[in-house]
Amino acid sequence: MQRSDVTKGDGSWVGLSLDVQGPHQPGLCVFSAGPRLLVSQLSRPVLIAVVDERLQGVDFWRTDEYRSFVPPLRADVGRALAGSPQRWAHRFSQYLSDSPGSPLHEGRWLLSGDSPLRRRHHSGTSHAEYWSSMLVGGHPDGFIDWYLHSGSWEVLPLRPMPGADESRVKAYRKQAREGTLPPVLLWWVSGLDCHLVLDGHARLAAAIAESVEPPLLQLHRAVPRDDLATRIDQAVGFYEDELARFAGLRDVHGSTVPDGAATAGPQLVRLLDDLNTAAQPTWAWPLPGGEDPWHRIAREVTAGQDWPHI
Repeated sequence: MQRSDVTKGDGSWVGLSLDVQGPHQPGLCVFSAGPRLLVSQLSRPVLIAVVDERLQGVDFWRTDEYRSFVPPLRADVGRALAGSPQRWAHRFSQYLSDSPGSPLHEGRWLLSGDSPLRRRHHSGTSHAEYWSSMLVGGHPDGFIDWYLHSGSWEVLPLRPMPGADESRVKAYRKQAREGTLPPVLLWWVSGLDCHLVLDGHARLAAAIAESVEPPLLQLHRAVPRDDLATRIDQAVGFYEDELARFAGLRDVHGSTVPDGAATAGPQLVRLLDDLNTAAQPTWAWPLPGGEDPWHRIAREVTAGQDWPHI
């Protein structure tokens, strides 16, 4: 895996680009059978889901089989890396690369500290209220409502959230107050239209309990390297065409026409930033055998409990 820093036009750090050579199919994998989805980790069902027939959300059933691939993060490491999402991104990228149970597969990914979840937080709402509202409730089953936040940007824990008074959460609450809390690792899955918590359930609970903004690292597929080069060439070509167009207008109309670079330049910068960071749809592999295996797995994980989508 090759890692490279991604920055905005102003030089500020956005995230870490991960160029992954393999595997073709990851250990933490999304399978599809029509409107039915299965998230599996090393052949263990983690989540079964059905997209609502009216396309208003997803009904899900969560098992207790998910296992984080991130080792316990010690308090001294949190203090050493506090306030540096860039250094945390390099550390987490190594965990993602080393583990057979991570979602990484061949292609280009972005591990970013610039999550859209932060940008949707309005100043009039406390951190505790906002982040509590973004959590998808229900265990073992629940519903991801795509209209709840005008296009779901919710957070779905892969195991039940711990209570504020549990021992791990208490330890992290101290770090949250000190500003040394390690980041919560999220994975954007387009088929669910939400973020899955890959690691940091207790850290997220601690941040909510202390009403502080949780540090985040978000993982998603990015524009492939070959496509990125082509799209950059197209963007630069458009910029050059705009410069020529504005120059022609200035020849006719004089200084009343704005300078082409001043107008088209910022557009180019924004476009290049977006190309580098834009999320691409999550790959889903066809479930071998189609819907019949999905129904069999659903019956097994629900253990005969009444779930109408089996």
